Amino acid sequence: MTEARKGVVALIAACVIWGLSPLFYKQLAHVPPLEVLAHRTLWSFAAFGTVLLVQGRLVQIAAAFSDRRQIWIALFSALTISTNWFLFIYSVGAGRALEASIGYYIYPLVAVVAGFLVLREAIAPLQWAAVGLVALAVLVLTVGLGVAPWISLALAASFASYGVLKRWIASGPVVSVTVETLLLAPLAVAVLIFWGQGAFAANWRDAGLLALSGPITALPLILFSYATKRAAMATVGLTLYLNPTLQFLVAWLVFREAVTGWHAIALPMIWAALALYSAVALRRHERGSAPT
Repeated sequence: MTEARKGVVALIAACVIWGLSPLFYKQLAHVPPLEVLAHRTLWSFAAFGTVLLVQGRLVQIAAAFSDRRQIWIALFSALTISTNWFLFIYSVGAGRALEASIGYYIYPLVAVVAGFLVLREAIAPLQWAAVGLVALAVLVLTVGLGVAPWISLALAASFASYGVLKRWIASGPVVSVTVETLLLAPLAVAVLIFWGQGAFAANWRDAGLLALSGPITALPLILFSYATKRAAMATVGLTLYLNPTLQFLVAWLVFREAVTGWHAIALPMIWAALALYSAVALRRHERGSAPT
């Protein structure tokens, strides 16, 4: 198997884990989301720290803390990703996993706007059209359902913000997430002390699930990091849509969340916007990889 094919396999595995993760967090729906988040943070730190220990790279954590500017960026990125984690955990437990899947569908377009506003990246006309189509889809949902899909928007915005902040972090993905979870660890411990560890102490099943949240967070990120070094970025971008698609199917077919007529109007608009966005990305990739 070629390195490129190994990268694609790892990428698909990562997206499947992410896409099916609502099934896991649904098992913890009876646990307060903040408590689940605290455990996810601590057990993720343990998982990532173990990986770095096995690789003999723990010293890189100390190196990451040597730059004050990098620490501040890591702190903001940690707060951003923890917000994203909390919203996802909450949405699954509250029976709103469908909204979460829509958030990850529209994330690429929100990321395009964030790149334009913050990083001054150019946006092609077709990409602006895609952004406008997503905005129209959000308006359809807001008018039709009587309330803005705030979970979808907040998930997309927090993950796009996290992506921008990660552009300014010098460390690799595993080291940077280890640092982020380490920075959040005191807050997580404080939550568990103040809130209590009712779920973890209640029974072995809940304790095991909460502890498993660390590896489930770490494994797909490690697979994704492995994949991005081997698979073409156009392949990475297209394959990532497998994640929200699986989340959508789980919410609809397993959790039996209602897909209304307004969703039936808005979702095809979002999918069409993603098709436009992907067409531009593929065209740029082909131009970039064309021989000169």
